[in-house]
Amino acid sequence: MKFSTDLPEIKQFLDNRVSQYNSSEFIDSDPIQIPHLFSRKEDIEISAFLTATIAWGQRKSIINNSIKLMEWMDNSPYEFLVDADNSDWKRISNFVHRTFNGNDCLFFLESLKNIYLHQGGLEHVFTNGYRIENTVHEALTYFRQIFLSLPHDKHVTKHISDVAANSSAKRLNMFLRWMVRSDVSEVDFGLWKDIPMSALMLPLDVHTGNTARGLGLLLRTQNDWKAVEEISSVLRTFDATDPIKYDFALFGIGVFEGKNEFL
Repeated sequence: MKFSTDLPEIKQFLDNRVSQYNSSEFIDSDPIQIPHLFSRKEDIEISAFLTATIAWGQRKSIINNSIKLMEWMDNSPYEFLVDADNSDWKRISNFVHRTFNGNDCLFFLESLKNIYLHQGGLEHVFTNGYRIENTVHEALTYFRQIFLSLPHDKHVTKHISDVAANSSAKRLNMFLRWMVRSDVSEVDFGLWKDIPMSALMLPLDVHTGNTARGLGLLLRTQNDWKAVEEISSVLRTFDATDPIKYDFALFGIGVFEGKNEFL
């Protein structure tokens, strides 16, 4: 808490780090490089969602496995979902990333196919959820209900965060940042226009959480949804329009810098 009275100084420090890390060079070392391989809106959405889904563990492994999955989908995710035959789907059953196994992956693709063919697509589902109460919390709750509406094994549910159970939903919030945020750096895509950047929530993980606590911006010790609300509200005092740009700073400091003059 030693910097709790130095918020202007902390804001300037973080703004400098946003400028440093929110750049095209960041793409080459981050899983966001996977959706940047595509130009079709649906391909960007699907590849981003699947990449975000497996975004835990070593970044190299996340990127390599995401590339593999895109290759197994013939580097055309949307067409694969709607047109692939049984033999094409069969190879997906061999996919593994940590505890995310082939059966999980098959269900994810089946649910995504249902969402694009019968629910208007990912943007439509998240936007409908957001409009219930104009909150990302409700968007994530609604999305989870739709995504798990098909018959599924219990194991699948661990890979779709439940904010109603106080999950931080790091990977889903990261996916939303990718889809919603827009600025001149063009790291994030800004494809979705009906969820405002101001409503986004921080993709809270061990790196962003530890950095935020070291700066005195986060008191809660658990990385859960209450902590997401706490730190996101602080970041809105720094920039009410685009608070989650500070994800670049908090993550970059935690991953690339370690200790610094503030921590």
